[in-house]
Amino acid sequence: MRSQNRRPTVLGVVALLTLVASTIWAPASAAQPPRPGRQDWQNSIATAPRPGRGCYTATYPRLVWRPVGCVTAPDIPQPPRRGPRPLVIGNGSDIAARVPSGFISTAIGSFDSVVNVTSESGPIGNTGPSIANAYTLQLNTNFFASTACAGSPNPGCQGWQQFVYGNDGSSGAAFIQYWLLRYNAACPAGAGWNTFSFTGDPDIYCWKNNTGGAVGVPNQPITNLGALSLSGQVSGGGDSVTLFNGATAYSRVGDNAVDAATGWDTAEFNVFGYGGNSSGGGTATFNAGAALTVRTRTIYGGTAAPLCVATGFTAEKNNLSFGTPAPAMTPPGPAVQFVEDTVGGAATNCAAATTIGDVHAHTVAGLSYDFQAVGDFELAQVGPDFEVQARHISGAPTWPNASVNQAVATRMGGTTVAVCGGPRLVVDGRDVQLREGKPLSLPSGVDITLAGGAYVVTDPDGNSVRVTPHHSPDYMDVAVGLGTWPTRVRGLLGNPDNNVQLLEASDGTVFKVPLSFDDLYYRYGDSWRVKPTDSLLAPCGTKVEESNPAKPFFAEDLEPKIRERGMSICRQAGVQDAWIGACTLDVAVLGEKAAAVYVGKPPPVLDGNR
Repeated sequence: MRSQNRRPTVLGVVALLTLVASTIWAPASAAQPPRPGRQDWQNSIATAPRPGRGCYTATYPRLVWRPVGCVTAPDIPQPPRRGPRPLVIGNGSDIAARVPSGFISTAIGSFDSVVNVTSESGPIGNTGPSIANAYTLQLNTNFFASTACAGSPNPGCQGWQQFVYGNDGSSGAAFIQYWLLRYNAACPAGAGWNTFSFTGDPDIYCWKNNTGGAVGVPNQPITNLGALSLSGQVSGGGDSVTLFNGATAYSRVGDNAVDAATGWDTAEFNVFGYGGNSSGGGTATFNAGAALTVRTRTIYGGTAAPLCVATGFTAEKNNLSFGTPAPAMTPPGPAVQFVEDTVGGAATNCAAATTIGDVHAHTVAGLSYDFQAVGDFELAQVGPDFEVQARHISGAPTWPNASVNQAVATRMGGTTVAVCGGPRLVVDGRDVQLREGKPLSLPSGVDITLAGGAYVVTDPDGNSVRVTPHHSPDYMDVAVGLGTWPTRVRGLLGNPDNNVQLLEASDGTVFKVPLSFDDLYYRYGDSWRVKPTDSLLAPCGTKVEESNPAKPFFAEDLEPKIRERGMSICRQAGVQDAWIGACTLDVAVLGEKAAAVYVGKPPPVLDGNR
């Protein structure tokens, strides 16, 4: 495998993990304490004990909480997710941090960067007019088994807790909201619980705010978002929420209404709409071009990085989405970091892999290599419930040593979805007509959306497949998103132990990159051919040609005039040098439109063709 060209990077956001532990400041001596950095001070004051239940403030650099009067908490539910995942942030579509062991005692959500944020608006409680600077910051627990469900007849009843900062456009308040999900009986009497149900849903939910009100915070316009962070702390004696605005902290010590300390292992943080109602959650709408880098830190007694999980828990949303690569990781941690913006449009994923054009593979670990074999192949196997296969057809007679994706199929649990040429969508053996922007939600929890001509398939675990059909000529680009990272991926898009320098055949044979031509196609590639009995692609036809190219085919193998024209088109489109070879080859084989996918893509971790 050799070439001057590099291959396209991951489509969609890759959530990055850090192994760097948070630092906690303590004075070197009582006589002359050093002045802590503001971030260190926030870490320390967030876990410093409060004198008791109530509302408090603290000011940098003092590690002392001062009592203040509380205000009335908003009487507005922030309901849990329900229905299909959107291709924007919220209602289950988000990135969360799951600790590798034990339970979370404290989590802190913040923004590493806030770029081009000039305005935001949204309704209050998902009804009425949009109000400027109406939004919430939410730090949410996962759903968990709770002793507070003891009175429920539903064995599936779960507890849930939200640490909320609500800004209604004129003032703000930080408080805790507690939920009993699908309690399905009269809510516990005498404890302040409110009854809630979604429209058309017979399930009964119970919710309440912490007793004693919220801590008041001055109005925070969205342009101050970069200075804000939100902390939530749980314990058997009581929970607390803290909103940081630079050098000032506002905290409310609340109740222990759902016993989150024994069930909180996953933390979701983001900016969302201001509450919801029986129709669902409200949306915070940002100006075009806005971009946020979100960080969710966890304190759980260890220093290992949390797992990234592509999930969320609240029904509220914003209009940002995924699709822009995350920047390099920086301390503090342990944390999960990701980017959301108005440019993305990809399904949420913690890691992603792609096959693009004719056919340039980019593995989850970041290895790019060309694979021009013809037939049905295993792209990815992740555990027992997620699998992706693709059918490659030859570019003959014009391009006999090239191949493209003609069909793609995925198995998510017991559901099989195939996108065949045409395109034609087949779900569990039946042809389905899908309308643009109208998701299809299956009983299995799999959602299928047609967005911008691309089919996006997601499962309840956050795994996803995005298939983008192209015409004249017909081919497909494929992006495979993982709902959990790190995890083991097998197939053409996997690397053993996620080592970017290695590829693994289906029988476990490991090859060091770069592979020889014979090893690439006749040992490694042939091992990942799909047997007819195991094929998910049968709805797209059962007659499958199988062949390998006669020789390698790279940009330098094109005729000089064709190569120069393709290279010129790619450079005029703004394609980076790392992708010029791949882009040039695709433009020659597939036409000028093939250059678009490479624009703005960062280089791979390793070029496996060299």
